[in-house]
Amino acid sequence: MMSLSSLKLNCSSAPVTGPKWASQPRPVLHPHRCPNVVAFELRAAASSLTLTANESASRIESLSQVSGVLGCQWGDEGKGKLVDILAQHFDIVARCQGGANAGHTIYNSEGKKFALHLVPSGILNEETICVIGNGVVVHLPGLFEEIDGLEANGVSCKGRILVSDRAHLLFDFHQEVDGLREGELAKSFIGTTRRGIGPAYSSKVIRNGIRVSDLRHMDTFPQKLDLLLSDAASRFPGFNYRPDMLRDEVERYKRFAERLEPFITDTVHFMNESIAKKRNILVEGGQATMLDIDFGTYPFVTSSSPSAGGICTGLGIAPRAVGDLIGVVKAYTTRVGSGPFPTEILGQGGDLLRFAGQEFGTTTGRPRRCGWLDVVALKYSCQINGFSSLNLTKLDVLSELPEIQLGVAYKQADGTPVKSFPADLLSLEQLKVEYEALPGWKSDISSIRNYLDLPKAARQYVERIEEIVGVPVHYIGVGPGRDALIYK
Repeated sequence: MMSLSSLKLNCSSAPVTGPKWASQPRPVLHPHRCPNVVAFELRAAASSLTLTANESASRIESLSQVSGVLGCQWGDEGKGKLVDILAQHFDIVARCQGGANAGHTIYNSEGKKFALHLVPSGILNEETICVIGNGVVVHLPGLFEEIDGLEANGVSCKGRILVSDRAHLLFDFHQEVDGLREGELAKSFIGTTRRGIGPAYSSKVIRNGIRVSDLRHMDTFPQKLDLLLSDAASRFPGFNYRPDMLRDEVERYKRFAERLEPFITDTVHFMNESIAKKRNILVEGGQATMLDIDFGTYPFVTSSSPSAGGICTGLGIAPRAVGDLIGVVKAYTTRVGSGPFPTEILGQGGDLLRFAGQEFGTTTGRPRRCGWLDVVALKYSCQINGFSSLNLTKLDVLSELPEIQLGVAYKQADGTPVKSFPADLLSLEQLKVEYEALPGWKSDISSIRNYLDLPKAARQYVERIEEIVGVPVHYIGVGPGRDALIYK
């Protein structure tokens, strides 16, 4: 049985193949030792590299009135944990985009695990108000199921969750259509969560969507829903719009409307009024920049804007109100579903990293594809979002590796440097990745809480990332628990 400690580099200068990622996976590359092993000394005085408990709290409290936590990669970076920790210092935590395709796993002070999809991760902090903004698509059955689960586990939601009256509703039929759409794409399928996110945003964009505020007008609701269902039936032969479907859905949503009424809020007014009253607001991004509809690996992306611009459009607040943005990046790279993945480790090596990091989707349970940290993609993400700092998560997962690779540059097949992350899939399939090999630390770091107590090789890894991307790493995750965080 191969162990994680025997995992060697599957990093090669061979091009990434495609473009049919779902049906033609990149061949497993033969392990070898990459050149360009980087050795460098610590560049800062010891006193500047570690923070006391008081200094850690001060760092959090020094964040801007409106701050945000966004994903840098293809999602699943561990944003929920940081939001949960930071929420103790914020009055409001707000979701601005996405839907129940976002899966954030957090733990309370007793170590109990909570898997959230629509409810913001600040819900475990009883003084925090949680806002579901206008840019979110809301599946009411899923939202109520989450609320019921939280309440059953002693987490009070009454008066603490506000749902935008401008948010669009995601219906069960959107989920069915999502599956039918994926079936149409056959071997070129996107690999969505099939939670109906794309179809719901499609309804919004073609202007026949139904918003939360429409639940207050049940006299016109049936006609609007009939239009939606009829449109789906005309588009997808496999969608069976039966006569009783409309009647049953209307009756169901009458009950939902009654239950949702106490949550419905003009969140644009609420957010701007809160800013004027100097209340502290933390924005929680779903998915991540490399899945952004504009900046991600299109078409293998989500249907919203998980980058910085989505904060303003998804909450109705002005750009000048937004301050510090923290980018969350895993110490390696993962993605779920189809799409290009230049630094992917295939075969047994990828499997070992997957099991060591428990890389299975919170929302779907699907195994995540795993690979080395792609610093080119990370730098691109930092440029788009203007992060003031980074949270490097799951550093402990790499602890057994004898050697760790960083994908530091892209080159064309002829050796010409690629200056940024390419927009088109053809370029991505032909490029070569240049790696740097760094020594592993081969020791358990999960109990370490002081940066200087990390092995030298672990600090070297962190500081090399900082050096390349030009953004400081202020938070380092070394385990799943709330306390498993190092402030740097």
